[in-house]
Amino acid sequence: MKQSHLFTRTLKELPKDETSYNAQTLLRAGFIDKVAAGVYSFLPLGCLVMDKIRQIIKEEMLSVGGQEVSMPAFAPKENWEATGRWDDLDVLFKISASDKKEYALNPTHEEVVTPLAKKFIYSYRELPFSVFQIQTKFRNEKRAKAGLLRGREFLMKDLYSFHADQADLDKYYEEVSAAYERIFNRVGLGDKTYLTFASGGTFAKYSHEFQTVTEFGEDLIYICDKCRLAVNKEIIDDQSTCPKCGNKDLREDKAVEVGNIFKLGTKYSAPFDLRYSTQAGKKELVVMGCYGIGLSRIMGTVVEACHDDKGIVWPESIAPFKVHLISLKEDEVAEKIYNELIAKGIEVLYDDRDLAAGEKFADADLIGCPYRILVSKKTLALESLELKKRSAEEAQIVKIKDILSYVQ
Repeated sequence: MKQSHLFTRTLKELPKDETSYNAQTLLRAGFIDKVAAGVYSFLPLGCLVMDKIRQIIKEEMLSVGGQEVSMPAFAPKENWEATGRWDDLDVLFKISASDKKEYALNPTHEEVVTPLAKKFIYSYRELPFSVFQIQTKFRNEKRAKAGLLRGREFLMKDLYSFHADQADLDKYYEEVSAAYERIFNRVGLGDKTYLTFASGGTFAKYSHEFQTVTEFGEDLIYICDKCRLAVNKEIIDDQSTCPKCGNKDLREDKAVEVGNIFKLGTKYSAPFDLRYSTQAGKKELVVMGCYGIGLSRIMGTVVEACHDDKGIVWPESIAPFKVHLISLKEDEVAEKIYNELIAKGIEVLYDDRDLAAGEKFADADLIGCPYRILVSKKTLALESLELKKRSAEEAQIVKIKDILSYVQ
């Protein structure tokens, strides 16, 4: 894409009503636009990043047998009353329709997916199975001040699994946990993200979160470096040692929750009377699990965890473009290089704007593509280009004929 064609622009000033680093930087770099507290539009650069996160998550959910569905954004009041959450869930947005019926804007989809599954589950032969969706969620957050980390409207992947017994759920739970680790590795957060023991609430003794360490994190976790596990501060009194090796020397750090998994048991199958017939003909409640990841939260967390004082340093796997090509009044040669890179399947943002070099460099650092290629009179005199990795301090001079070998 030519940068002159982008309808958005970078901002020089920090947004005054944003306190979180991720929102400040994504707004300045032109990835998002703020509509209201906790509500954002995703602009062309932001959509490119979100699409790559979506694809990674979708591939990993398919790898564990998940079948993709798309459920509605709102559900009838009676579904939420059946589980007791119409009055008890304080983040629930409630709306009234023209037929005078009341609905909830779904912050999660147990109240939809469980009665859906009931229409298809009759026998043990239909079990196990799992379904997932990537869809907009709504939560009436009281503290929508953390940018994409705590939104009132956000994009989330939720997977739900259905099993005949606890043993089968336990087995699948581990498979999904491993898939989550692959996801965080692929989006560039693997070395900073820990499987974290957290409060199980009504689900089980413990649930599990995936927490990414960053100085801007809202949570406190205690890390066992021997096992790469952590314990959330909310349960540290009950679990003051590593749950795996018993290590007492846990390291405290700030973190952001980027995913969670729960063993639901029969919490939702019971209210909807979701049962199956065993091989012996007995009716038993279906055992369930749920597994969530916030896509927009991942995007915000990457910005919090992967940046320097100049801007974002995108992991290559989810960067909006692989290469940021800059021309300093050498547009004819730059255009040729741009077309050659595109022909080789390399994603390029080409800064063809009539601006000073300093402005172009500042925008490139702020936007944060993995590679910057500079075309200038000085480099062309050497039949070369200047190549700089966004994560590196120094640039290097590379012959034009060799540039593909560095960025493919």
